[in-house]
Amino acid sequence: MEVLQVANPKRRWSKARTGKRRSQWKLSVPTLVSCPQCHALTTPHRVCKECGYYDGKVVIKKAEA
Repeated sequence: MEVLQVANPKRRWSKARTGKRRSQWKLSVPTLVSCPQCHALTTPHRVCKECGYYDGKVVIKKAEA
């Protein structure tokens, strides 16, 4: 019968070391660009929710108010 050896940590990580690793867990602010058609703020490389344009073409037809 073969016994499988599994690696285990030799000692516990300090709170400072754990905190140093976790300090990189942060939220980032989404990038916003101005739509060339209606100048509303949108996320890059997405269809504009206000006018429905992407890359100078109508992708989604919006109802006129």
